[in-house]
Amino acid sequence: MDYAKDNNFGKSAAARAKKTKRASRTAQRVCVLDAETQRCGRGAERQTKGSACGGASDGFLKVSFLPKLQRDKTVQACGEIPKMQEVFFASLAQLSEHYSIEPMQTGQFEYPYKTALALWDIGEKLKKSVLNCPEIRLLKDGKKTYFISEEKHSTGTTLYYIPIQPLYQMLHDPRHKKNAQLLVSVCSYLYHVADIPYFRQENSYLHWMYEMHRDWTEQDDETEGFQKDLGEFDKAKFIGDRIEQKIFNRINLAVFQKRLNAFKSRDAFDRECVLTARKAFDLYSEYPNESIFRNAPIREEDTDESENETIGMEKYISFIYDTKGWLYESIAESINSEFNEYGAMDEPTIIKCFNGVDAPAVSLDFENRLFALLDDMCQILYNYKTTADEYGN
Repeated sequence: MDYAKDNNFGKSAAARAKKTKRASRTAQRVCVLDAETQRCGRGAERQTKGSACGGASDGFLKVSFLPKLQRDKTVQACGEIPKMQEVFFASLAQLSEHYSIEPMQTGQFEYPYKTALALWDIGEKLKKSVLNCPEIRLLKDGKKTYFISEEKHSTGTTLYYIPIQPLYQMLHDPRHKKNAQLLVSVCSYLYHVADIPYFRQENSYLHWMYEMHRDWTEQDDETEGFQKDLGEFDKAKFIGDRIEQKIFNRINLAVFQKRLNAFKSRDAFDRECVLTARKAFDLYSEYPNESIFRNAPIREEDTDESENETIGMEKYISFIYDTKGWLYESIAESINSEFNEYGAMDEPTIIKCFNGVDAPAVSLDFENRLFALLDDMCQILYNYKTTADEYGN
């Protein structure tokens, strides 16, 4: 995709290659979306404990209060007809079985309260028992009415940018050469199998970002430190190409297990590296052909309007040169400026229909583990010098 044609943000002087005193950390919350979709989540809040006064009756504490009837548009849209109840509860039973939930018995209640109560009950139980708590809704498709569930892996507003400059340093540090080789195997898996974009690939979002900021820097050729600033782009290009050559070699996948078995941990930093590599190898073994985009939302048409509605996954997941210094801070500022114009973020999503046909036995287990792995890699590489020097090995 030619991002230079599709996006016109960030052209103000304030967003140009601006030097700052502090760099943002990768894999962190970087923007707040104005129209974030509300989905059910796990709640840790419980009812406040209290005690009644001495002689007060506590009979009311033994009573269970059911929710009030609210005219749910989803339920009412299907029409108040007996046939609707039959279809409703048949689909609900299939959904409950799929998620291993025991639905509440509502036969003693009148319609429409019984359907509203059943819908409330299933929602509460999904919150407590399902990791990627699905949003459920009743769909009327022609003459058919049934439940659908939408499971999502929530990424929040996190940039999953894996810096390769620390890996380059590690490869040239005799103390951590074996750590680096282990992490090169992890990066090779992420590059070839998980399909993480690389910032030196011309069709990647970050490649366009680097090129745009270099153009801005070249236009400001009269500023102090101009040549030094250009040198930072040259360095990013050189190191980026060297590391890509390394992780492109599939021999890193062939010797992945051998490197794991041969690695000897000496300190906490070593243990962190080997634990992360083990997670990556297990994921590679269980899902040898799965891409991080396998459950990315499918856009109906590739238009400017659809592009401007959500942030694509390829924009917030990538290898990057570094996540420290003025160059990253400048790029991150432009990314924030663009992302704040969007209403939502694309996230891995599975939609299941409960219309009498067996729902697919698929889950977001791969995505849950892969995003955790990306976070671990970001932390290790971001903190490499600080952590390694602390243990002094």
